[in-house]
Amino acid sequence: MKNKLFEPIIKIKGIGPKLEKKLKDKNIFNKIDLLLNLPTGCIDRRFCPKLDQLEIGKISTVFATPIKYNFPRIRNLPSRVTCEDEFSKIDIIFFNSRENYIKQLLPLNEEVVISGKVNVYKNKYQITNPDYIRTTDKGSDIKKIMSKYHSVSGISDKTLQKIYSDEAKNLENINDWHDKNFLNKMKWVSWSDSIKRIHNPTEIKDVNKNSIFYERLAYDEIFSNLLIFSEIKKRIEQIIKEPKKINNKDIDTILQLIPFKLTEDQNSCLKDIINDMNSSKKMMRVLQGDVGSGKTIVALIASYLNTKSNFQTAIMVPTEILATQHFKLFIKIFNDTNINIQILTGKTKLKDQKIIRSQLKENKIDILIGTHSLFQEKIEFKNLGLIVIDEQHKFGVKQRINLSQKGSNNTDVLLMTATPIPRTLILTNYGDMNISTIQNKPFLNDNIETLIKPLDKIDEVINFVNNKIKDGDQIYWVCPIIEESEKLRLTAATKRYDFLKNKLNAKTSLLHGSIKKDDKEKIMNDFISGNLKCIISTTVIEVGIDNPKANTIIIENAERFGLAQLHQLRGRVGRSGSKAHCVLIYSSSISETGKKRLKTMKESNDGFYISEEDLKLRGFGDIIGYKQSGEKDFIIADPLYHSHLFEIAKKNIDNLEEKSFKNFDTLLKIFKKDKVLNIIDTG
Repeated sequence: MKNKLFEPIIKIKGIGPKLEKKLKDKNIFNKIDLLLNLPTGCIDRRFCPKLDQLEIGKISTVFATPIKYNFPRIRNLPSRVTCEDEFSKIDIIFFNSRENYIKQLLPLNEEVVISGKVNVYKNKYQITNPDYIRTTDKGSDIKKIMSKYHSVSGISDKTLQKIYSDEAKNLENINDWHDKNFLNKMKWVSWSDSIKRIHNPTEIKDVNKNSIFYERLAYDEIFSNLLIFSEIKKRIEQIIKEPKKINNKDIDTILQLIPFKLTEDQNSCLKDIINDMNSSKKMMRVLQGDVGSGKTIVALIASYLNTKSNFQTAIMVPTEILATQHFKLFIKIFNDTNINIQILTGKTKLKDQKIIRSQLKENKIDILIGTHSLFQEKIEFKNLGLIVIDEQHKFGVKQRINLSQKGSNNTDVLLMTATPIPRTLILTNYGDMNISTIQNKPFLNDNIETLIKPLDKIDEVINFVNNKIKDGDQIYWVCPIIEESEKLRLTAATKRYDFLKNKLNAKTSLLHGSIKKDDKEKIMNDFISGNLKCIISTTVIEVGIDNPKANTIIIENAERFGLAQLHQLRGRVGRSGSKAHCVLIYSSSISETGKKRLKTMKESNDGFYISEEDLKLRGFGDIIGYKQSGEKDFIIADPLYHSHLFEIAKKNIDNLEEKSFKNFDTLLKIFKKDKVLNIIDTG
């Protein structure tokens, strides 16, 4: 039997071609899309005051008798009906309504029930264009509590509410996919009844995110997400690969090439990776660690061991600056070996690209470091054994699939992130992967002091920077955009550079993504060598320049950045363990959320704590990472309210029998996870 849940919205009563187009613009294409577009809150019509007890701005339901009409003959003036009860009077105002229609709604000397928002004009109470008017005998059919929704341009709220309410009421009961004992234990009703109740609440609390009805729907969304990752993980575990041949001699050799001793956490993570590489199961592992915790060195060691097993390594990073930085580090450490390392970015000369492609195909390149250029169809590896994706949160699953397809079953995958992952996101972002964590940094965790300053005190910041330069420090000064924009009232890097170059007592330069490669290289080299004392830049430095001598960073319009990005930027300084400073400059238009971000940054240097706070402030974003930027993968679940449901879902999925996966076909289709399996079969 065809499930009507997935029928197009044009089949819903009350939706014609005009409304269909408007809803499709809101990504509502079928009935289930409409039903999952949950209310934003409630309208409470239970307040039924006498006319001498009205409150301005409050939705009220009043009983009153029309006593006088006023229909002006001048165009564009509103019509007015004066009504009274035994205590006072109120005017009911109508714009663009016909005289006969108003008289029919509000017959003189007959008591009616009127519901709408009370306002005041010339010291008189009034309700403009009431939501409901009924005769007293029909007043009981005015819904006392109604769900409210995001407005749709050109469609009245009343029309929207009726469509949602009626469609939910008419929802057919669906066989539940969860065990009745489990639902009883959680005190939840069925999925169908939860949908009906949220769109037709009987109490204000029914639509709250912690109501039993909302929780039930949030759990199903979380469950469907985790179920998909569980299935992907099972498929990955069925892949048999040729184990890498890693021996203690090679491990000792590479550790001797590293100019410092690994931390305990680095050694532990390296052990996880080596075990995976030596296994006959494909490695799918995430290496997470705070900014400056030493993930790159672990990846470098894994690349060396992969090479010694006669396999090639691909290392992909999001920016050209980071690719160059990695390339220089690898060349430096592998200088006395016969390992061939190359770099490939969008700005690599065509002649050099051709040579690299040829050598790669002939197995003459051992380690290739690059940006998105590694996705090119022309790029063919002879024997790809390891993929390392750095700053992986900047890449979607689609791109990960593309790179995985460059290899074979023998290709191990290591994702690295300097954005520590909250527990709830570990379950949903990486349900198909194993996690290794570098908790501690090689240098002090508390050596960076964070200061907060308003933009109107920029002169104080300039004096502070000049004193730091005088003490031998080097400075990053970060702005959110390159050029000025009329729409965005943000400080542009070019404008700030023009302003600062004559105010700072040192050589200063401008750095952003649009600068030519050779110029960028020179600026970076001058900064690292100490010839340049201050760089005015965009966030291009977020995962770029590594200069241990830079111990001060200024971030303008700091309230406009996410916490994770602010923490990443702050991690550019203090990398030698020296005392460092991060100055966050905020504008006068800072929001409450912006204030919370800056307060969190001032209070903590712990990336794991900051990531949890970031999650609370920003929400989940795109979990599976396949959607376009700006779309959210979770449309119902909210980490602030539903974090406890992740552990419950994980436990229940772990206890599922193999055959029971099919019981959730409808659930997966409801949340569009059925498509995800097809998309990421190769991932």
